[in-house]
Amino acid sequence: MSEHAIPVSWAEGALSDVSLVIQGQSPPGSSYNLQGNGLPFFQGKAEFGSVSPTAVKWCTEPSKIAEQGDVLVSVRAPVGPTNLADVRCCIGRGLAAIRPFDQIPNRFLLYYLRHSKSLLERQGTGTTFKAISGTQLRRHPVIVPPVPEQHRIVEAIESYFTRLDDAVATLERVQRNLKRYRASVLKAAVEGRLVPTEAELARAEDRDYEPASVLLERILAERRRRWEMAELAKMKAKGKTPRDDKWKAKYKEPIVPETGDLPELPEGWCWASVDQLASVGTGATPKRGDPRFWSDGDVPWVTSAVVNEPLVRAPSEYVTRVALAETNLSLYPSGTLLIAMYGEGKTRGRATVLAIESTTNQALAALELPGASQQVRGWLLRFFEHNYLELRRSASGGVQPNLNLSIVRSIVVPLPPLREQDRVVAEIDRSLSIAEATLDAATSSIVKSARVRQSILKWAFEGRLVDQDPTDEPASQLLERIHVERKSANGQPRRSPRRPRARSPKA
Repeated sequence: MSEHAIPVSWAEGALSDVSLVIQGQSPPGSSYNLQGNGLPFFQGKAEFGSVSPTAVKWCTEPSKIAEQGDVLVSVRAPVGPTNLADVRCCIGRGLAAIRPFDQIPNRFLLYYLRHSKSLLERQGTGTTFKAISGTQLRRHPVIVPPVPEQHRIVEAIESYFTRLDDAVATLERVQRNLKRYRASVLKAAVEGRLVPTEAELARAEDRDYEPASVLLERILAERRRRWEMAELAKMKAKGKTPRDDKWKAKYKEPIVPETGDLPELPEGWCWASVDQLASVGTGATPKRGDPRFWSDGDVPWVTSAVVNEPLVRAPSEYVTRVALAETNLSLYPSGTLLIAMYGEGKTRGRATVLAIESTTNQALAALELPGASQQVRGWLLRFFEHNYLELRRSASGGVQPNLNLSIVRSIVVPLPPLREQDRVVAEIDRSLSIAEATLDAATSSIVKSARVRQSILKWAFEGRLVDQDPTDEPASQLLERIHVERKSANGQPRRSPRRPRARSPKA
């Protein structure tokens, strides 16, 4: 039963030797209510807290009742989680109540069941979901120290756990503060407060500087030039030669941002739209049932799930050259920015960078940054990170709001001078790398604390957490007395009063 030899004063038995096991049963559906009438009704782990469950439903015709102080065990979907009943309550089929016999403290059984949770889980059977029977639960092996030692074990566990809880609370506070720090760094960056502006440095150094408006003009001029070259190539492919410049009138000017209601920018900055800075497109999902589009494909294809990584280094799947030629797919170069337009949870609105040449599905907006536009990639990526929540709020639709290419093209970006962008991005990277390292360390410590918690339980039930007292009544005599008392009382336990506790640390 135990990997280690237990102290001589301890004994081994089954859960039914030390407690009454009460299987839950669903009451009539007509007796449920949300108004607080009757007893609190707990159906399973969904209502569990760190120590005791929280009532969300009540029942006026309970079938099975757990008393205050009973240990509640989840016996189906999933098997093993535990809580303490802090009130008299009704329990459904997903729970069992464990009521200790004699002087055995209920928290001793709570902690023992948490220590042996993996063994309970392994006993679960079923295909749709795992469950454990009442017979299996009653036969669950238990290691029993003398009663005084059980109390000492509980006190020691809770002393250690209280200190762990305090440490974890501090680490979680650090995590929250670091997330706020990250947001404050990005906010300062896009407002021109993170580093000295290029205008300030130019005055201090008595030199000229290139304002962002000149950078934007250069990007727009190159954008038009590239369009003209592409149009001429199309006409040449058709054997046509333009006789005048009238064809240039077909050029569609990019969206110019409305700046009337926007805040004043630092000196040397200007407002620009995404449409001015990038060529915005998307992709498609070729018909799944057509093997010509998917079978033995070698063209990378990515979905919106890739935005959860800072760089896209591998495709989600591959499509064929036929799919690229016959569907609305475009092959985007490495360095293209991707923004998720659809997606569950936190996906929508996130941005990342392609580190490979790839096509995309229709849930992604692809921002190509040719020529001079490539210089603003780092700035744009950090701006999208800052603007994440605002971008999500701009989504349209009903139950599942989405972004679209029109919304993405219309995003207004504060544009600093190019040299200032480089300094800002470098300072963001420096500040956030320190914050991320600290955050990783805090997260790692929280994970370690969970392992320490399990180690404490392991030491406790191997007899290594507290000292043994040779004057304690051996556990074998306790089990024998319980056995005799149960026979004389027709199997009913003799309950002992619970000692009041001022504090309930996380168990």
